Amino acid sequence: MGLMDYLKGQFLEIIQWTDDSRDTLSWRFPDEDKEIKRGAQLIVRESQVAQFVYLGQFGDTFGPGKHTLSTDNIPILSTLKGWKYGFESPFKADVYYVTTRLFTGNKWGTSNPIMMRDQDFGIVRVRAFGTFDFKITDPKIFLKEVAGSDHHFRLDEFADTMRSRIVSVFTDALATAKVPVLDLATRYSELGEALLPIINPITTTKYGIEIASFILENASVPPEVEQAIDKRSSMSAIGNLNDYVKFQMAEGMAKGGGGPAGAAAEIAMGFGMAQQMMAQGVFNPGAAPVGAPQAAAAPAAAPAGDILTPAQVAQTLGVTEADVIATIEAGDIKAKKIGTQYRITKAALDEFLAK
Repeated sequence: MGLMDYLKGQFLEIIQWTDDSRDTLSWRFPDEDKEIKRGAQLIVRESQVAQFVYLGQFGDTFGPGKHTLSTDNIPILSTLKGWKYGFESPFKADVYYVTTRLFTGNKWGTSNPIMMRDQDFGIVRVRAFGTFDFKITDPKIFLKEVAGSDHHFRLDEFADTMRSRIVSVFTDALATAKVPVLDLATRYSELGEALLPIINPITTTKYGIEIASFILENASVPPEVEQAIDKRSSMSAIGNLNDYVKFQMAEGMAKGGGGPAGAAAEIAMGFGMAQQMMAQGVFNPGAAPVGAPQAAAAPAAAPAGDILTPAQVAQTLGVTEADVIATIEAGDIKAKKIGTQYRITKAALDEFLAK
């Protein structure tokens, strides 16, 4: 072997990486202790970026294409090497290839509940998991903060490295956006999209990656919070209690009675009849029958059914006692509070049903 063949074997003339995998994020070109000669060809394929690193310092970055290495296209390396008269002699440097395509369907999740402050429920413990799609947008930050000097950095290593970081970013985004737990547990599809503008500035700045899609598949809260959410959802479904009761009455009369709706209609009709009968003296033991001579008036006693408790009204109307109390406290039903208990008169209930 001649001297020229020997020297040729000591220098790198072509630097390239044919990516035949689907899970490689970064790959260090194996230089086999050879030096890069002036005029060497650097080949970068689509969805790749080549990053030069010299003694731990980042040099020039090359996008897709065929590049002839010369003084003109490695200005950063020329500065780092201290070449006063340009790139003339061979040199050694690490070349990292970084994949810039989109990586989809990566899982994330909380290993332990995260604590978040909610305006409705106070401090709440939340577990969540989902998937995200990402791509590398800044090779230098990615190599420095995520891949390190690993000669072949794969997706499984990325998942191990980034799982807790993604959860931390998710937690910070929730705190910044002040998302209510009620929305967190019921509006998965909208939430991920809404958090992206908050998540991406963090991931791009800290890790050199951009999250293209962030999906929340499930969020679970403690049982007591779930019950509160269910209660609120049912109240939203019922809407205004006044309208709900009227609807119940209308249905009951249309069906001819039966069930809570029929009872609601019956009590309304019953109160109407009671008013007529009281006018005729039926419920007034001191009053004479119609057409009879008037006797001395006796003190009138309140009828037994004239005063109702919230529980009785709730049973009659087919709603919960809590709903009736809430309506009383909202001022929709007039009631008198005796001790700790509310009492509703027939007239007050008539007035409510007539609204």
